[in-house]
Amino acid sequence: MPLIALGVNHQTAPVDVRERVAVGEAQLADTLRELKALEGVEEAALLSTCNRTEIYARVAEGRHEGLVAWLAGRSGLPRGALEAYLYRHEDEAAVRHLFRVATGLDSLVLGEPQILGQVKTAWQQARGAGSLRTPLDRLFQQGFAVAKRVRTDTRIGAHPVSVAFAGVRLVRQVFADFDHATVLLVGAGDTIELAAKHLAKAGAKRLLVANRTLEHAQALASRVGAYALPLTELPRHLPEADVVISATAARDVVLPAGTVEAALKARRHRPMFLLDLAVPRDIDPAVARLPDAYLYTVDDLEQVIAENRASRREAAEQAEAIIDLAVDHFMAWWRAQDQQDGLRALRRAAEAAKAEALARARERLAAGEAPEAVVERLAHQLTNRLLHAPTATLRQAALEGDTALLAAANRLFPAQPAAAGADPGTGA
Repeated sequence: MPLIALGVNHQTAPVDVRERVAVGEAQLADTLRELKALEGVEEAALLSTCNRTEIYARVAEGRHEGLVAWLAGRSGLPRGALEAYLYRHEDEAAVRHLFRVATGLDSLVLGEPQILGQVKTAWQQARGAGSLRTPLDRLFQQGFAVAKRVRTDTRIGAHPVSVAFAGVRLVRQVFADFDHATVLLVGAGDTIELAAKHLAKAGAKRLLVANRTLEHAQALASRVGAYALPLTELPRHLPEADVVISATAARDVVLPAGTVEAALKARRHRPMFLLDLAVPRDIDPAVARLPDAYLYTVDDLEQVIAENRASRREAAEQAEAIIDLAVDHFMAWWRAQDQQDGLRALRRAAEAAKAEALARARERLAAGEAPEAVVERLAHQLTNRLLHAPTATLRQAALEGDTALLAAANRLFPAQPAAAGADPGTGA
C-alpha cells in the first residue's frame, strides 16, 4: 500500500491558489474524517499553513487519483487547473519530502523553526481524529527526531529568520520614514507576535494591535508595548496606520477595499503600506488598485529571503545528508513491515487450517470414531493443508528455473537427517 505526499506550496502555486485549498484549524478534524472516509485511504494526515497544504496518506494501489479529485472538489478549482500546481511524491520520495518540510529545508525561509511546530500540530490533529495508524504515525515521529538532530548538528537554525522578520524587513526597505510610523497589527497569533517584537526592536514609533478577541489583543499589547483594540474598531483607527500587517486565521476578508479607500481619504492620500501574511488572505486584493495603497503578500518576500538562503547553504547540505540517512532507516523499517504482513498472513492461514481440522476432529470424536484414527487423520489433513500451496509453488519454480525461490526454500526448510532405523527410501 503506497505512501503518498500530495499538495501545493509557495514554490508551485501562487497565494490565490493556496488559499483555495487551505484548511483552517477549526475545519481540520472534520476534513480529516472526510479524507479518511475516501475509498482506498488507509490513513491520512493534513498539513495546512500559509505556504502549503499537503496530504500525507497510505492509499490502495492506484487510488491516489481519488485524493486529487477530492482536493480539487473542496477547492472549487477544475481538476486540470489544480493539477498544474500539484506535486506528488510516493514512498521514499514522500518520506524525504516530510523530513525536508519538518526541518525547514522546503520552507520559504530556509531553516525557519515555526514549521516544525506546525507539522507537530498536524500530527496531533490526525491522531485526535483517529486517521493515523502505525506506519504514518511512525513516519511523523521520525520526522521530529530528524528535525531535532538537524537543529543540533548543523547551523541551519543559527540566526533564525521567520516570515514575520522578513515581512518587517520588507516594510523597512519600502517605507522610508519607518522611525515615525504607526503600525497596525491585525491578529494576535504567533506570526503577529513575532512581527510585533521585530517592529518594537526596529524602533517603530507606535504599535496598534487589533483582534477579534480583545483579551488576546490586550495580552499581546502588554508584552510589546502596544495599544489594543477590538476588530470592530478597525475602520475607525485605520486612518492612523502608516503600515498594516495582517495575519489572522479568518476564512473571509478582514479588511475590505472600501474600508481602506475610506481610510486613505481620511489620511488625505498619504501612502499606506499593507502586508498580508495570511492564507487565505485577510486584505481584499482589490486594495492593490487603490491610489496610495501599497499591498504586498507572502509571495512578495522572496527577494528579501534570498540572502537567508545563501547564508545557510552549507548547513542545508549537511542537513540533507542527515535526511538521506534517516530516509534509508525508515525505508528499511517500511520494507520489513511488508515482510511482516506476509508472515502475519501465513500465520493467520495456518491458524485457520488448524481451527478447521480441530473442528472436524471433534465432530468425529463426538460421532464415536476411535481417537487414534481421528488423531492420525487430523495430522494427515493438517500436513496436507499447510504444505499444499508452498509445494505447488515450488514445483512451478522448478519448472520455470526459478533458482532464487528454490534456494530460499532450502534455507527455510533445510534437509533433516533420517531418524535412526528409518528406511531412507520411504522417508519414514
